[in-house]
Amino acid sequence: MTPADYLKAVKNSEQTVNPVLNLLGATVIETNPGMATLKLTTSPAFAQGAGVVSGGILATLLDETMAHAVLGCLSADCATATVNMNVSYHRQTRVGDELFCTARTTKQGQRVIFVEAEIQADEKSIATATASFIVTHCPSEA
Repeated sequence: MTPADYLKAVKNSEQTVNPVLNLLGATVIETNPGMATLKLTTSPAFAQGAGVVSGGILATLLDETMAHAVLGCLSADCATATVNMNVSYHRQTRVGDELFCTARTTKQGQRVIFVEAEIQADEKSIATATASFIVTHCPSEA
């Protein structure tokens, strides 16, 4: 499946191409080359002991959104993987909050693409991240 085919399929409300998004209950709102927005309404399963949403859930949302921004930049024979990610948490978020995560590429080389993302709830910043993604070439499908 090409990146373009994947991005088309993942926007379907009953998509099956990304099980992680299904597990989280996240939806892809928008993708364009170098930009993506995902939405997630937090569930009770995301709460850690103090009753707030786990930072790992937020990091996963940031990573997935940035990956979708990168996929929009790739040609049909390429794939990508996260090389590193740095997350900063700004405030707590609670069960039931509606989160919007937006990512955009900031620099694109032949082998590495740099991305930044932000999660917001009620127009307040919850967390931000920067990451780099490696571009790899997939074997041609027969």
